This record gives sequence, structure tokens and C-alpha cells, in this order.
Amino acid sequence: MTKNTRYYVFTDSNGKQKKVKVSHLDSNANSINVKGKVQPITVTEAGTNDLIVSSSPHVWSKTTTSKIMLDVLIALLPAAFASVVLFGLQAFILIVSCVASAILAEWIFQALCKQKVTISDLSAAVTGLLLALNLPASVPWWQGVIGSIIAVVVVKGLFGGIGKNFANPAITARVIMLLAFSATVGAAVQPSIVDATSTATPLYILKENYGILPSLFEMFVGLRGGAIGETCAIALLIGGIYLMARKVITWHTPVIFVGTVFILMLILNGNVEVALYEILSGGLLIGAIFMATDYATTPTRAWGKVIFAIGCAIITVAIRMWGSYPEGVSFSILFMNILTPYIDRLTRKKPFGGVR
Repeated sequence: MTKNTRYYVFTDSNGKQKKVKVSHLDSNANSINVKGKVQPITVTEAGTNDLIVSSSPHVWSKTTTSKIMLDVLIALLPAAFASVVLFGLQAFILIVSCVASAILAEWIFQALCKQKVTISDLSAAVTGLLLALNLPASVPWWQGVIGSIIAVVVVKGLFGGIGKNFANPAITARVIMLLAFSATVGAAVQPSIVDATSTATPLYILKENYGILPSLFEMFVGLRGGAIGETCAIALLIGGIYLMARKVITWHTPVIFVGTVFILMLILNGNVEVALYEILSGGLLIGAIFMATDYATTPTRAWGKVIFAIGCAIITVAIRMWGSYPEGVSFSILFMNILTPYIDRLTRKKPFGGVR
């Protein structure tokens, strides 16, 4: 440690360069003591060519994980509220059990592993809420608890925690639950406020070409069968607009995902109305807006998001048209999560003077 009193130029946490009087400079560290406050920086001595390079990051943002997750929770509130209105007490119980068990599971797992407890970043709450909204009202609370534990502990915790999981925890847990509890997770449950004569979902009616479809207005406001959080399109669109306005997500993935499904269905069926039903049915909107935009498991660059969204759309359409399941959104996002590292490698920018 060399002690001197000089003026140095450094980049503060807001990205602005400042010339300050520095009392302590550690040439082997990545911080300086500026008037008693230690700050991670890249330092250049004013008036000379000396440069001390610190480790990244060099540009700091006020955006934190907890702020991002809070925005996602706020964006999900309209869909959560709509689910309780449409499906009643069972939807409320399912939401509370999934969220509470996700938070508790993360706390217990991190405590047992002697890791830093990070439940305050709200990521576990987001995972629990997303899982609940992707389940039908027929799912008992204890199955929701099992799904939350799978999502938080198996899919996220065992891979190192938030940002290190290779697949979306809520989607992976839902797929596992669909295989383990197919009778309840795969059930076609109608909203409790609807006097329905059919228990089939719109996707099943479209696939089998048998039954009476709800009107497009009923599809838009959620008066149709499906998972508790996927039925009300207007609530999901409000949440998506909020996230875009807050710059938590970009338009690339949701718009291209939904738009590509619409175009492909229009080409395959030759009917605009059928294509509209396809984008309002199933979990397309909740998947495109909230799960195909997950930071950790989707591409980071714009062109990568475009490729990811088109891939999700193609797989979704293929499963809906020719697969044994009427819905393919969860499977498509999960499959494209696996391809994300390769998409990032394909679309990364070449550094100036570097070799790609």
C-alpha cells in the first residue's frame, strides 16, 4: 500500500468521471479510499499516462435484482387478481401455497448449505407466483408445494442459485408436474363464474375440431378454461406493457414469439380468426411475456432474442398442430433455454481487433 496525496480521475458508480483528492491508493487492488469512502473503480492519474485497470464491472447501475423482481411481481398482479376473480378461492390458495413454499424452500436450502440467504431479492416469490399462475385450479395445494420445491431447490439452487440455472425454474417445474400429476395439472378447468357446458379448453377444441369455442371477447377477458393465470389476456398485456415501460424487458421476444405463432397458424389454417384464437389460447401470452424473457435462461442480445422467439414459436406451433399435447409453450421455452448458450455465442459482437 503506497500512501500519497494526489489528484486522480475515477469513474464513480453513476458512470461519471471525477477528479478527486485521493489519500490512499492501492495499486494492486480495485478500489481507492476517497475521503474515507472505499469505491471500486478504474483509476487514471490526472495529467499523466499512468493507468491502473481494475476488474469489471466498470460501469455501475442502480438497478438491482430485487428491484427487477419487484417490477415483475407488480406486472403479475393483474393476472393474479384476475385468476382469483375467475377461479375463486382455489386459485388464491394455490397462489399463496406456491409463493410461500418457494420462499421457505429457498431459505431452508441456503441455510442448510451455509449460503447467503437471498430471499430478500424476491426471485423465489416470482418463481412461486409464476408456477401457480401456470397451473389449473384443479391442482391441490400440496402439489403446488412440491412444484415450488422442485423449481427453487432442484432447478435453481442445485445449479448455484439465481443467474446460474440453465432453464426457467417455473417452466421446468410445471413440465415435471405435468408428467407426475397429469390428471390434475393437465385438467381443463373452467372459471367458476362461467356456466360452462363443456370442460374442454379452446386449444383442445381447435386441435380436435370438435366443440363450441368461446367468443374472442370471452377469450380476451378470460372466460375460458385453462391455467388460472393464462386465461385473462388483457391482464397479461397490461403486465407486459408495464415491464416494457420500466425497461425490464424489451419488445423483441414477446412480440416476435406471439407474432410468429400468428403468422404460422394463419399460413397453416388459412383463417385469421383461428390464428387469433391460437394466440389467445393456452399459455402463449404468459409464456412470451414473463418466461421467455427470463434474464438467466434467454439470450442477452437483440438478435439472440429474435432467434430465441422464432424458435419458441416454431416448436409451439409444431406441438399444437402435430404433437400429442394440445399445448407446446412450456416445452418450446424449455428446449430453447438449452440452446441459449449457443445462440449467445452465435450473436455475440466481435471485439474491435479481436478474433470471433
